[in-house]
Amino acid sequence: MVYLLIDFHTHIFPDAIADAAMQALCDGIHRIQGADYGAGKPLYFRAGTRKALEDSMPASGVTRSICLPIATKPAQTAHINDYAETVRSDTLLSFGTLHPADENWESVLNDLAERGFRGIKLHLQFQRYPIDGKECLRILKKAEALGLYVVFHAGEDIGLPPPVYASPRQIHNVLQETDGSHLIAAHLGGWRQWEDVLKYLCGTNIRMDTAYIREFIDPQLAKEIIRAHGAEKILFGSDSPWEDPADTLRFLQSLDLTQAELDAITYKNAQHLLEDTSA
Repeated sequence: MVYLLIDFHTHIFPDAIADAAMQALCDGIHRIQGADYGAGKPLYFRAGTRKALEDSMPASGVTRSICLPIATKPAQTAHINDYAETVRSDTLLSFGTLHPADENWESVLNDLAERGFRGIKLHLQFQRYPIDGKECLRILKKAEALGLYVVFHAGEDIGLPPPVYASPRQIHNVLQETDGSHLIAAHLGGWRQWEDVLKYLCGTNIRMDTAYIREFIDPQLAKEIIRAHGAEKILFGSDSPWEDPADTLRFLQSLDLTQAELDAITYKNAQHLLEDTSA
């Protein structure tokens, strides 16, 4: 199947908890950013359900979405991964997840690989473990050995307090322990820490995505990071439901990138990672 816009960074929740999960996340944003943050406009553009994602894709131009679930407690892991396994179709694919404190971390990774998952999502601001600590390093190394990609939140978080658990400097420390080509640092390598992305990460083997940067980064800085790192290591991501992928795409198109760079970012790099060579 030919995919011409692959959104590598989206989120959904089971129907029974989707509304409550989105409300809790919005409450977190208001706690950190202030009660009047976003006044006059919604904080997200669609509901947090699978159907809402599928319904929104045609209007946004997305032909395939990658869903990234997060286990905020070790006890959630099995249930979330079972749900994630059901999210497989021509247009949707879900990664698995794992909590760094899970005593069965190794067997969880082995199981995910055996079940055909392409990778996992870590969100260390929720999970409160440093990416360069021993608990995370063992997961990253095992994932590399199993051929699993690891997408992780990088930099600050709009709805969670400091400290930062995956800063560009900390990610650089990880690259002393692993090749890094299986790692995908979300939010262009470090949300609101983009000067450090230039300093510590550009030119390394890691990949980055473009999720939720449009309203927060200077466009020229975004272009500088993409060019310094290499468009072949950048993945299109919107962080839907928090941002409409159509807006993400328009932002990238405004950066005066070449068509070859845009093609790589919007679908070719993702096709390669997902081992789908039909395009």
